Amino acid sequence: MSESPSELGYEQARDELVEVVRALEAGGTDLEESLRLWERGEELARICERWLEGARARLDAVLAEDAADD
Repeated sequence: MSESPSELGYEQARDELVEVVRALEAGGTDLEESLRLWERGEELARICERWLEGARARLDAVLAEDAADD
């Protein structure tokens, strides 16, 4: 969990997010660690959302080009 957000690809962020959720669901951490995990999970979710928004925009652009060519 040490890579900076700008270095994470979608799959990396998603996989780390899954691990964060598992750790939170398993419990057994103190409040400070739980908060740290929660904050990291929020950050990872935002990274995933940005990747998905970018992919959606690229697909929309290709579809718009195809429609213009028809």
